[in-house]
Amino acid sequence: MGIKTYNPYTPSRRQMTGSDFSEITKTTPEKSLVVSTSRTAGRNNQGKITVRHRGGGAKRKYRIIDFKRKKDGIPATVIGIEYDPNRTANIALICYADGEKAYILAPEGLTDGMKVMNGPEAEVRVGNCLPLSEIPVGTQIHNIELYPGKGGQLVRSAGNSAQLMAKEGKYATLRLPSGEMRMVPIICRASIGVVGNGDHSLINIGKAGRKRHMGFRPTVRGSVMNPNDHPHGGGEGRAPVGRPSPMTPWGKPAMGLKTRKKKKQSNKLIIRRRDGKAIK
Repeated sequence: MGIKTYNPYTPSRRQMTGSDFSEITKTTPEKSLVVSTSRTAGRNNQGKITVRHRGGGAKRKYRIIDFKRKKDGIPATVIGIEYDPNRTANIALICYADGEKAYILAPEGLTDGMKVMNGPEAEVRVGNCLPLSEIPVGTQIHNIELYPGKGGQLVRSAGNSAQLMAKEGKYATLRLPSGEMRMVPIICRASIGVVGNGDHSLINIGKAGRKRHMGFRPTVRGSVMNPNDHPHGGGEGRAPVGRPSPMTPWGKPAMGLKTRKKKKQSNKLIIRRRDGKAIK
């Protein structure tokens, strides 16, 4: 997929880039796989803001994606590649031989008319979904389960892939996009290939209004607030932070504070963290 530039008829258009959507072959979603979602604008059931910078934006419908890929042994044909406003990756509409339709994440190289299949008997080919035990070592994979049967949770955003590094006993070792090495139960499933739409990270949004369409509201710096609103607030003129390190609005260090639990159950499954250190 290529990147489109614009004529600079305003200052923001000079920097702005967009996708040319050359991979998209189907423009309207499958009605049976689309549901409405309500927007919360970052508020909880009490109406209090629990997540800042959320709200507004274009109305979107949710496409029901099949992350579980449980329909084994039945070949499916790719009907079309679609845009999905809810994620960075594109999605592919597939139709199984028995007539059922489903959306899957579209890997790189998946095109209309190709056949995909799920289950242990499936070939190791782009778009197919197999248990890790059936995938050869060194293969690039995505949409990886952490718990058998729960559906893919890891490596789902555009351009990402993990590599299967080893298989030993009950666990397979993966190298994740962050550089982390971790073990995953070998009976968990994963899809073959790299998630498509790899150019997504190169797109320049260009202006604030385009970010507002996405449902993001502006960020206000703490240093311009009052002391009752933020630890950086107050003082005459432009005041320094006045604390050993920058703080969040709730008084926690904003840089480098470790938030992972010391006794986290999954520590024993992580071989090497993304910074290269092993978990003690």
